[in-house]
Amino acid sequence: MICTKMRALRRLFATVDFGSREVPKEEKQKLVNEVFTRVAEKYDIMNDAMSLGIHRLWKDQFISDMGNFHTNSNLSFLDVAGGTGDIGFRIVEKLKQDIPSFYSGNQTWDLTISDINAEMLEVGKQRASALGYNINWVQANAEELPFEDNKFDFYTIAFGIRNVTDRLKALKEAKRVLKLGGRFMCLEFSKINYPVLDQVYSLYSQNVIPAMGKIIANDRDSYQYLVDSIEKFPSQEEFAALMNNAGFEYITHRDLTFGVVAIHSGIKL
Repeated sequence: MICTKMRALRRLFATVDFGSREVPKEEKQKLVNEVFTRVAEKYDIMNDAMSLGIHRLWKDQFISDMGNFHTNSNLSFLDVAGGTGDIGFRIVEKLKQDIPSFYSGNQTWDLTISDINAEMLEVGKQRASALGYNINWVQANAEELPFEDNKFDFYTIAFGIRNVTDRLKALKEAKRVLKLGGRFMCLEFSKINYPVLDQVYSLYSQNVIPAMGKIIANDRDSYQYLVDSIEKFPSQEEFAALMNNAGFEYITHRDLTFGVVAIHSGIKL
């Protein structure tokens, strides 16, 4: 009985990081959702400003690391936290390049973009409509995906996993919805292993990015959260250990721009 009460108390007072502060675990998702509701319309503009446009190169490399789609056109993709469509649209363009029959009218591939935030999804839907892309859009929490087991060949998530309340639970969900042999891929801010460069980057992040948020989006606080959430995110090795705990195999990571971001990969076996 005492042990049961102690476990209940730990759950009651459990906290997680929300930027630079700790918040009750059950409150984080609501707070994150409020942030992305505020920044949705300016999200892509701010990405360009904050990274000096380099985020486009990171995302291009991320898609390139998915490999060649020539050998199998019957592929299914799930892009999680993909609201505005940056990764999903790149997947479509890669399919166009890799599969000669892409324009045949017989679409044999399937792409679903999910995001917990309705405003982010709406921005993506509008962009997709303008581009003529045929994509499934689903509002969903990464920790409780509304998809059956063994459904997708690829699960991608870019700059989204750090905003999830329970990252291990989200990783286990990723493994659940992947087919056997399916691949999990994550692009996320990481840790720079060069002390001087890390200090310069930290000064830039803490002083310049929130100021940009104020000027461009009239929202300093949301961008301060984004900076703080980057600093709180686990190192490359720590995140690899988390992927291992979720049951992935053949876990790798590749640093980009000296470790400012990293591409993480794992296979479901």
